[in-house]
Amino acid sequence: MTRLGDRLFTAGYARLVHGESDVMRGWRRWLVGRARGVVVELGAGTGANLPLYDRDAVERLVLVEPSPAMRRRLAGPAADAGAEVVDATAERLPLADGTVDALAATLVLCSVPDLDRALAEAHRVLRPGGLLLLLEHVRAADPAHARRQDRLDPAWRRIAQGCHPNRDTLAHAAAAGFAIVEHHPVPVTMPGASLFPHVAAVAERR
Repeated sequence: MTRLGDRLFTAGYARLVHGESDVMRGWRRWLVGRARGVVVELGAGTGANLPLYDRDAVERLVLVEPSPAMRRRLAGPAADAGAEVVDATAERLPLADGTVDALAATLVLCSVPDLDRALAEAHRVLRPGGLLLLLEHVRAADPAHARRQDRLDPAWRRIAQGCHPNRDTLAHAAAAGFAIVEHHPVPVTMPGASLFPHVAAVAERR
């Protein structure tokens, strides 16, 4: 992505998150409130989740963000929250094996270039029993809606910075060695909502 494209996407993303529904905000709070100990957040963006962590329970918070424009916006809030900002991708985390207690990904795994590698990295850095916390839009369970997602995917990826509308993220997480211990549909109100079903899920590293 060009520098201009990165800045424009970051500005648009910040406006989108600012206008997020109370329902979505509530699910973010429910999810990251489960984080304890050493916590990593993938694609932390402009810091939408930062105020929602239980700071009494989180010993260390590492915010992974590959976008320079996002990191610039994130730097101030992260410093205020005592969090670390790391320039890295989900597919290559600069963390030792088994050193993380919880890893959060909210609306980011749809757009990582290599989903399976990112989940393998999450599995590597999490300790046994560590939690993978997910809030993502996923492949539709209804076959007709899923086929529409498949048809939409090539064009949507081009206009939405690599976002895939049809990723079966929970199935990929299970294949990567995670046990899905809890998952809930998240209602969204947007045009074409049936093409973007959202879930909040907690998975345990086996």
